Amino acid sequence: MTARTTMTPETCDTVPTGVLSVEQARERILAPLRPVSGTERLNLRQALGRILAVEVRAGFAVPSYRNASMDGYAFTHADLAHSRSLQQVGISWAGQPYAGVLKTGECVRIMTGAMVPAQADTVQMQENVSIEGMRITLTAIPEPGANIRHPGEDMQAGDRVLQAGRKLNAADLGLLASLAIPEVDVLRRPRVAFLSTGDELQGIGQPLQPGQLYDSNRYTLQAMLEQLGVETCDLGVVHDDPEAVRAAFLDAASRADLLITSGGVSVGDADHVTNTLREIGTVSFWRMAMKPGKPLAHGNIGDCLFFGLPGNPVSVMVTFLLFVRPAILTLRGEPLTALPEFSATTLTPLCKEPGRKEYQRGILSHNRQQGYQVGSTGKQESHLLRSMSQANCFIVLERETGDLPAGTRVQVIPFDGLL
Repeated sequence: MTARTTMTPETCDTVPTGVLSVEQARERILAPLRPVSGTERLNLRQALGRILAVEVRAGFAVPSYRNASMDGYAFTHADLAHSRSLQQVGISWAGQPYAGVLKTGECVRIMTGAMVPAQADTVQMQENVSIEGMRITLTAIPEPGANIRHPGEDMQAGDRVLQAGRKLNAADLGLLASLAIPEVDVLRRPRVAFLSTGDELQGIGQPLQPGQLYDSNRYTLQAMLEQLGVETCDLGVVHDDPEAVRAAFLDAASRADLLITSGGVSVGDADHVTNTLREIGTVSFWRMAMKPGKPLAHGNIGDCLFFGLPGNPVSVMVTFLLFVRPAILTLRGEPLTALPEFSATTLTPLCKEPGRKEYQRGILSHNRQQGYQVGSTGKQESHLLRSMSQANCFIVLERETGDLPAGTRVQVIPFDGLL
């Protein structure tokens, strides 16, 4: 793996002591990032959603021959100077063109997409033709050249049709197939390792001991990572032991582009994540003026990017969407776009103290009369994972905002496509 960030080692004394805004933190994270190196060649059927590594140019014109844009009759327009009546002498099917030579006063029945005979220059739609045996009479006269698609109307040979860095969609794959391109070179997927820390965590299927709870964070992280099209490696639960944390971090750094941990980033005696990161890598650790998700450890272990997320499950999901997601998109080579955000009217009062930007869980609805409306899911403590399951959006409350009455206009971030 090649280095993607440039950071200088920091000691505890040089870590920023101020509280950063969400926007400042995101800028610090993204500024040094570059896409991962390395490419792979994939069959078109495997390439949906992948990032194109090299531009694609058309090897030939599309379409490569003149063809009809609708069902009708093909003829030479100049023949209409003598008569609107023409003799049908054959049919041009899609894939089975008419093989004869048209003479004056003759036409062929032609289907959409079929090759236009060399002598014909116009197609009249079948709705504007009356038929009697093998003779047709035009009930309306088209313009010369009507209803014919010409070679290269879609693409000329040599045209650049897809740029490097494009995220391939269904239309792109069809476009490549139309150019007889069976395989494409794409950027390799970032490799992301993740783990949870804490002696209190237990895996599903194991009995809980006093003071323990089941680890949910790895399941939400796995799901959110899969939506971003990365390779994942679940490293399980690491106990609150400095040597165990160190070994897990070094193992992940040796094979991943990004390591995500949850838990252990506060200042408790058993919170070893930040200290370990500082010992074996580089660290930029800050507190952010946001809720939930105030503590966040960010840095590098060699070439491996590192995010230490809080332990509470809602905080994990908020910080992932705001900080980890854009970092992964950058590693994938995708252009960054802001999370979808629009305004809605509150149906319930919202409680908030000024000083931190908050992302409260909400239920968004819409009707014709009132437009978008949003209500709170209730209590907003960051350990209440059920409220995330009930919610379908975040209600975004700015740092200086206080309590808000029902009927206030607020910004919301819908979950659709994100969770």
